[in-house]
Amino acid sequence: MRLSTRSRYGTRMMVDLAQRYDDGPVQIREIAKRQDISAKYLEQLIIPLKKANYVKSVRGPKGGHLLAMAPEEITVGEIVRTLENEISLVSCIDNPKICSKTNTCPTRDVWKTATNAIYNELNTVTLSELIKRKK
Repeated sequence: MRLSTRSRYGTRMMVDLAQRYDDGPVQIREIAKRQDISAKYLEQLIIPLKKANYVKSVRGPKGGHLLAMAPEEITVGEIVRTLENEISLVSCIDNPKICSKTNTCPTRDVWKTATNAIYNELNTVTLSELIKRKK
């Protein structure tokens, strides 16, 4: 499994917001500068995170973005699921109708188990734990 830049950069953005959780709203351009990621790209990533209620926005001159919940309540697995178009190792796990062999495939259960194992691990790591690991 290879995570896209959406997940990798989105997780870095969320860690940045988590590090500033008690400081109030953070502007995208500040995050972009610290993380060395395009502000335009981060603006695209923040949309699904807002729709999933992990991020909220504040308008105005001191506006910006902040986590909608505490860093210990958001897992890396949730971020990845929100940002990835396909969340399984193989497409037939999410969409069984795309393959005529779904019901008889000897390997499908292996890919499903492996996908679940990856997400089970990602679901154990919160943003607050990532911050602690960095220190």
